[in-house]
Amino acid sequence: MSHRLLPDCVVVVHLLFIGFVLFGGLLLRRWPGLAVAHLPAACWAALVELYGWECPLTPLETGWRQAAGQAAYRTSFVEHYLLPILYPAGLTRGIQIALAALVIVVNLAAYGWLCHRLCGKRGMPNSDR
Repeated sequence: MSHRLLPDCVVVVHLLFIGFVLFGGLLLRRWPGLAVAHLPAACWAALVELYGWECPLTPLETGWRQAAGQAAYRTSFVEHYLLPILYPAGLTRGIQIALAALVIVVNLAAYGWLCHRLCGKRGMPNSDR
């Protein structure tokens, strides 16, 4: 694989990961076992946003861009790829917290629904016995 394609592949994986974090909880209806992979991914993404950490995929991508002789960007992955699409202004701490809240709320709703569905299938014991 060309060194020029490696950073682009990382971008695709990064975007797929973000999509999985945001919308993977919706797949639990069809594949409940997916929670084993989705829950840690959603927790990681929320922690990265809440604490302002850098995702390890960002330096991997920029390193491969530099190795291929391409210009590396100086901002985070979110600032470079997503914010120009979602927000015209730069990434602020408030936006990071809002993104983390979005991840948490969407996934709490999905997992709440999954728990409700699983408890309903098992049958709740009668409380009057």
